[in-house]
Amino acid sequence: DVNWEVRKGEVFGLVGESGCGKSVSALSILRLIPEPPGEIEAGGIIFEGQDLATKSEREMQKIRGSKISMVFQEPMTSLNPVFTIGTQICDGIIFHQKLSKKQAREKAVEILTTVGIPSPASRLDSYPHEFSGGMRQRVMLAIALSNEPSFLIADEPTTALDVTIQAQILELIQDMIMKFNTSLLFITHNMGVVAHMCDRIGVMYASHMVETADKHTLFESHLHPYTEGLLNSIPAKGKRKQSLHSIEGVVCNMLAPPSGCKFHPRCERSTSICMHEEPRLKKMGEGHFVACHLYD
Repeated sequence: DVNWEVRKGEVFGLVGESGCGKSVSALSILRLIPEPPGEIEAGGIIFEGQDLATKSEREMQKIRGSKISMVFQEPMTSLNPVFTIGTQICDGIIFHQKLSKKQAREKAVEILTTVGIPSPASRLDSYPHEFSGGMRQRVMLAIALSNEPSFLIADEPTTALDVTIQAQILELIQDMIMKFNTSLLFITHNMGVVAHMCDRIGVMYASHMVETADKHTLFESHLHPYTEGLLNSIPAKGKRKQSLHSIEGVVCNMLAPPSGCKFHPRCERSTSICMHEEPRLKKMGEGHFVACHLYD
């Protein structure tokens, strides 16, 4: 029961604490959850008019890296340590574009130049451990964009980077999606990054969407208590001695979730109905939806 849409040319931010289901949802779009233990019980994943949930593995291989690409959370565990950067970029180009090795290598040099890798022709023969964290993330972005996908998923692409490199990678992602006219699903728990990057935002808790809105509405007129808790946890500029707000407790265990609203054990505004009945998304304004019994 996770529902959202990403429009053409849009940056959609998906936020929530660790364990809320953001990465699992993204992997599900690309059908990268092993089946078993994963299973598609119901619903669909509609992309350009086609339901990805009904595609075979062979059909999905033609879509992954071509029409839909993903920048994973940690490049050091995503890049293969025993293959050169050039091999890892060129393999996808050869598979999807049917180019020769020489043509693929030329295209790889071009894409590395685009993402800001110095001396790209010589760096193609380097291995992942020979790159810094920021450069490895640029390589991940190069792989993702090498076939000019129409939809890009970025799963917390700046988590392991220092703030200066974070800013460079975020600016690079923005430049790349404009250059290739790519829609972007941006997954993060950093609300400051969301405010900088995204057009619309979805707030996720315990595998459920609890609020979606454009970023201005979400920051200025948010409704769900969980959204309020996330925004209150951001340090306020100029208030050095201010104690940060924290949401009590942790994300529930989805193997044994609480009844009713999944957030009610941690919510300061919960009522008796929250403990027994699960709220559904309700439209509260133009493009603004919230799942909370406070607005029934």
